[in-house]
Amino acid sequence: MADLIIRGGTIVDGTGTTPYEGDIAITAGKITEIGKITGSAPEEIDARGKLVTPGFVDLHTHYDAQVTWSSQVTPSSWNGVTTVLIGNCGVGFAPCLPERRDMLVELMEGVEDIPEVVLTAGLPWNWQSFPDYLNALDARSYDLDVCTQVPHSALRVHVMGERGANREPATEADRAEMARLAAEGMAAGALGFSTSRTLAHKTLDGRHIPTLRAEEAELDAIAKSLGRGWMQVISDFEDLDQEFGMLRRLALGSGRPMTISLLQREARPDAWKTILGHIHASNDAGAKIMGQVMARPVGVMIGFEISQNPFMDRPSWKAIAHLPFAEKLPHLRNPEFRARLLAEETTDPALKHRLNTWEKVFPLGDRPDYEPAPETSIAAQAARQGRSPEEVAYDLLMQKDGRNILYRPIINYAAGDLEAVKTMMTDRHTIMGLGDGGAHVSIICDASAPTTMITHWTRDRTRGERLPIEWVIKRLSADNASALGLSDRGTLAVGKKADLNVIDHARLRAHAPEVRYDLPAGGRRLVQTTEGYDATIVSGQIVQREGRATGKLPGKLVRGTR
Repeated sequence: MADLIIRGGTIVDGTGTTPYEGDIAITAGKITEIGKITGSAPEEIDARGKLVTPGFVDLHTHYDAQVTWSSQVTPSSWNGVTTVLIGNCGVGFAPCLPERRDMLVELMEGVEDIPEVVLTAGLPWNWQSFPDYLNALDARSYDLDVCTQVPHSALRVHVMGERGANREPATEADRAEMARLAAEGMAAGALGFSTSRTLAHKTLDGRHIPTLRAEEAELDAIAKSLGRGWMQVISDFEDLDQEFGMLRRLALGSGRPMTISLLQREARPDAWKTILGHIHASNDAGAKIMGQVMARPVGVMIGFEISQNPFMDRPSWKAIAHLPFAEKLPHLRNPEFRARLLAEETTDPALKHRLNTWEKVFPLGDRPDYEPAPETSIAAQAARQGRSPEEVAYDLLMQKDGRNILYRPIINYAAGDLEAVKTMMTDRHTIMGLGDGGAHVSIICDASAPTTMITHWTRDRTRGERLPIEWVIKRLSADNASALGLSDRGTLAVGKKADLNVIDHARLRAHAPEVRYDLPAGGRRLVQTTEGYDATIVSGQIVQREGRATGKLPGKLVRGTR
């Protein structure tokens, strides 16, 4: 007798083949039968009219802290994700000596927008080495599986202390020790090594990430020590040919696959095409390099309750910025305060570009629109109403008792549509990721990207071509599992790990982002709940049912490839 049978669903098996109707039996955490099943099970799911898919594999998250204090890896587990990869962008918390914990906390706070008070209150620090960290995670259970990477910044700080934090060149001894520790982490179960080379990654006091200008000799020593797994890299590609040449040499010299963030940036809207060309040339030369892309813009959430709003640089706002949100509200509702704030100007050029470029700021709505049309922008609405954009923005933000959110697409939206994203995501040398679950908790909310990839690209898109459901599911499951070397999951086949979703495709959607104060020390974060996931199953156990946690925690740390 099977433990669980899913009956009559439309099976989208992750291979990209045409969906078909059938039953799936699960026993002892694995798929044991697919087809017309005549037997019974203690628990059955009626999936008639629903999609049955593999669980999704999220390659780019930052739950490095959250998984040390919480068994619920939300919001990813609300979005059909059954495996996450942490340790991205070279940041994490191991290895770490006790006297250097503050350095890694400050780095994570600045780079990934996770407040210091949350990390200080939440991190148990029951580890020093990277293997210790994995042992700490291995002792816990989760609502999905967790995979890890060895983070470069943690290695640098651990080995070099302040010299590493200050981005001094590594000595030969430094390089050898970082390589040894990276190999130790891989042997303990990490699936890769990550590093960051972007100017955007800084501590709150403005110090750049320790790995920003790490020399090729340092990266080469680490890469050659890995022996298995991949390398994850984010770079600005300022000197594109030189930078990519180095990455190609690292991939060839180490024999390790590499994934790099592939994004369309406003300042260089066509650079992604050149980077993609380098990716193709590198693969042709034997260096396996994959662009990691996201299926929607990377957008900043703007609101009075969260980190950024259009008026945050203005004197009247600064006078109340320190107040709790409940104490800000009486000021925001005061007509005199409103008039005074709107009469002031944003003087910081960077904030003005990000927050006051009104033709690029949009209402997000309760059915979030991630490909908004130009006529829906704040500028366009203001022109139609004969009012200033500031007035329109303010009044929209005051909806929902001052909790409404506006949306400013920053990346992947230079042309005002997602055609560039479509080209990136359908390329044969790209994979899906970059949702950043667990990070940027008061400004970005992209862990819902798997849900909107399904809804937008297979059902809702009106401003361009849609994509087949079987192709989208393959990208979210089998392709990502394969890239990580996890051949035990990602497709629905007999003998595979029983990680599945039962999805009501017609009803599936992500709700508008909302603020919750559920982090340690009452820390604030943005989350998006979903509906339409009838069930999410991990290792044969139902962990989510109709958007609610069942309390079952079969998820574990994944050590090494499968």
